[in-house]
Formats: sequence, C-alpha cells, structure tokens
Amino acid sequence: MSYELSISREIEVAREKLFRCWTEVELLDEWFCPKPYRTRHTVIEPHTGGRLDTEIFGPDGDAFPNVGVFLEVVENERLVWTDAYRAGWEPNEKLFMTGIATFEDLGGGRTRYTMAARHWSKEAMEKHLAMGFRDGWEKSADQLVELAKTL
Repeated sequence: MSYELSISREIEVAREKLFRCWTEVELLDEWFCPKPYRTRHTVIEPHTGGRLDTEIFGPDGDAFPNVGVFLEVVENERLVWTDAYRAGWEPNEKLFMTGIATFEDLGGGRTRYTMAARHWSKEAMEKHLAMGFRDGWEKSADQLVELAKTL
C-alpha cells in the first residue's frame, strides 16, 4: 500500500538551476520552507550516503530538525533521500518519510518538477497532511522557482 503525497508542476526554468537550488546550501536555505519559516545548520552532501541535514525554525522560536541521507543522486534529474538513516547509515528511530524530487527536462528551458513524500504508515502520511504538506510544499515550490529564475 502506498502512502505518498506529491506535488507536480511545469516550470519555465531549466532543471540544472532547480537542481542547484536543491544541492547548494546557500540556495536551499533561501527557499526550502514557506516563509516566515527558515532553515539553518544545513549540510548537503549530494551523493549516495551523503547527508541532507537541516533545521527548520519558525518565527516563534520553534525548531524542527530534519536529519537524513541521500539514497540516490542523479545530477539534474533526481534526488532521493530518507530520514530512516542518519550519517554513517545509523538507523533513525523517529523515521518519517522518504523524499523524491524529480526534474524532467521538457525542452526549451522548461522542467516538470515533482516532489513526492513516501511514508511508512497511513498515520505518518496523515500527520504530514495535517502539518500542511500541500500548502507548504506549494509555497516552497513558488520560492524555489523565484530563486532559480535569478540564477
């Protein structure tokens, strides 16, 4: 049974620029979560087994650590990461999801961007929905596009 949430859109930006926004710390920190939330302490090692760590923090001082590893990195095409593991393939007792970002070249500098979150349980998926998955990821995607257009 699949417990997947996703968004997808066609974007008037080349996929190489979108991929950079996902794999360079200073760029990811600009768009990754909907404002006024921000990220900090970000570490990106875009290779299989590399870290994808960041902390999301809010205007009221609330903080949400996101610690995981890349399972697959295909330059300018696909990123797959999970919070099921921490650096060094150490299991994470508080696993939540596997993320998949795809960047499909549509030609003419256009890209179909898809972001999917796969969960281990219906409860985890419903929690993600209640946290604002759709609205949050749509707003983040808007910020991603806005930033990528400046590169």
